[in-house]
Amino acid sequence: MALLQQEIHRPITSFSPSLWGDQFIKHNSDAQVEEKEKYSKTVEVLKNEVRGIIRDPESKMVDTMELIDTVERLGVSYHFQNEIKDKLQQFFDLNTDYSDEAYDLYDVALHFRLFRQHGYRISCDIFGRWIDGNTGKFEENLKSDGKGLLSLYEASYLRTRGESILDEALDFATASLKLIAPLLESPLGKQVVHALVQSLHFGIPRIEARNFISIYEEYEDRNESLLRLAKLDYNLLQILHREELREVCRWWKQLDLIVKLPYARDRVVECFFWAMGVYHEPQYSRARIMLAKTIAMTSLIDDTFDAYGTIEELEVFTWAIESWNIEEIKRLPEYMKPLYKALLELYQQFEEELTKDGRSYAACYATESLKELVRSYHVEAKWFIRGYLPPFEEYLKNALISCSYNYHTTTSLLGMESAIMEDFEWLSKKPQMLVAGLKICRLIDDVATYEVEKSRGQIATGLECYMNDNNAKTEEAMAKFFELAIDAWKDMNEAFLWSSPSPSLQENVGMATEISVVNNGKSIPSDDILMRILNFARMIDVGYKGSEDGYTEPEKVLKPHIIALFVDPIQI
Repeated sequence: MALLQQEIHRPITSFSPSLWGDQFIKHNSDAQVEEKEKYSKTVEVLKNEVRGIIRDPESKMVDTMELIDTVERLGVSYHFQNEIKDKLQQFFDLNTDYSDEAYDLYDVALHFRLFRQHGYRISCDIFGRWIDGNTGKFEENLKSDGKGLLSLYEASYLRTRGESILDEALDFATASLKLIAPLLESPLGKQVVHALVQSLHFGIPRIEARNFISIYEEYEDRNESLLRLAKLDYNLLQILHREELREVCRWWKQLDLIVKLPYARDRVVECFFWAMGVYHEPQYSRARIMLAKTIAMTSLIDDTFDAYGTIEELEVFTWAIESWNIEEIKRLPEYMKPLYKALLELYQQFEEELTKDGRSYAACYATESLKELVRSYHVEAKWFIRGYLPPFEEYLKNALISCSYNYHTTTSLLGMESAIMEDFEWLSKKPQMLVAGLKICRLIDDVATYEVEKSRGQIATGLECYMNDNNAKTEEAMAKFFELAIDAWKDMNEAFLWSSPSPSLQENVGMATEISVVNNGKSIPSDDILMRILNFARMIDVGYKGSEDGYTEPEKVLKPHIIALFVDPIQI
């Protein structure tokens, strides 16, 4: 600490300022109260109408399944969860013979995807009827079936390890769709173009809903009541999200930490966007706000370790976090004191709020996870500053924690009343599904941030470690990272399949089999918990699209999404 400031070498970098300024703080929510009240009544009427259509006992299975898919794509399925679950269970119990030619490729792929999305273990062998017996490949005559190919393409993203027919399906559908996309009429052509950039399963539901609403408008057989419900519900949710974002931005400005820590990224709006991607439904309002705040604080800590702190300073900060005691603030460098104080005060607020619900234990799990995260940051900082290049295995073990998603998954449960102690305990044991999410985050992040980190003189990056161990070139290492990320996605998909679970599923969900609800006699892991992990992985696919670091440079990737979700309402 006695070193003169000019003698201290800092691994400093320069980040672009916030794109948003005070835009969301100045938002006036009072002006939308009347609109909110007006639309809310209409939404209730439309919900009852759509509910009746879903429940219709006279409707054919193929029609109802297509309706369920449309409801989910339009972003209003959270209103009809019980009805959808009942119908899917009813249809799954039929043990439909999909070799019947009454079901075309579009139908079979759609049913396969919907069942798997909801945890039903339906076999990929149902696609065998479209495999040419002579070549072992998908039949050539499918290449002109745009609707069927798109359905097959989207279904193939629900694959698990060893399902070679779905690996082949993805390659076949992708190549075929790229060829015919320019020839397809709208709205199918628009859907294909979008899907080739962003698959449905890897996409953020809220973003996908906004896109599909504009496409569904062009359907000749669209249901006008359903379309109107989707538009009104989208705008009502947008009003809620803007109110939440305003609260988070005001909190951020009052902290004034960006002024005090000018080396850090000012990304509070992007942090809220990340939280909204994890859960957008109205019942998670408190959870969104709490998660957005923790992500914003994590970003400051990350930049302190990566972009400013010295080894000696980071040592003291790490110890202070481990101690979790405001008295430790006396030992910290002056610039770290506001950050440490704000962090402890934030968690004190969380604990007071959670105590009212009888869930004060949740804050304890979150702080322990934060301590683990900071330890991993400290390890990486020492590698960086000292120029140490660890073996890839050593790097990855630490990096799966330093990617921050283990901590953020834990904090995502803080504001969820449905998350109980057993859920936190399950997460703390790092079940295979969570590990799959951590791998996706770390591997894709490493590829997206490689050039920036390299330009800053960062040595101990994942790609560098892998290349050094395997005598590989950069392109080879990147290809390997994408391959490993795909395998992790397959593991994540496997963890969702609760119907007739395989031995590997038991390993994947671990204690989740004990944290369950009963649905028609079958025990399944808590949907609330598993969906958070899935959505965090989806955020990586969206936020780092095209191997761009969308969080650090939001102008390139996230800005259009933020405008669509929080600024521009849908025209009614």
